[in-house]
Amino acid sequence: MLAVDSLMPMPFGSFVSEAQAVVGRPVTPGSVAGVARRTTRRVIRRSAVYVAALPSGCVKTSINGVLIWRCGGIYYQPYDGRYVVVYID
Repeated sequence: MLAVDSLMPMPFGSFVSEAQAVVGRPVTPGSVAGVARRTTRRVIRRSAVYVAALPSGCVKTSINGVLIWRCGGIYYQPYDGRYVVVYID
């Protein structure tokens, strides 16, 4: 059994003494490899929401070579004669 006097609060941040990231290494966000990794991870996920026609004012664009339509802040992708709402991560 521990005595109450032996319990010492640890200062905040004492688990790690210093950051170990080195710019230029492939696993760091500031490196070229890190930037390339983030841009290639961009994926388009389909939702379960379908529409027969796009709202007015949509703009055609391409992400990673995939045709999508941007309508305000919502993205649509053509799918089987209709459009599906997609999310871009």
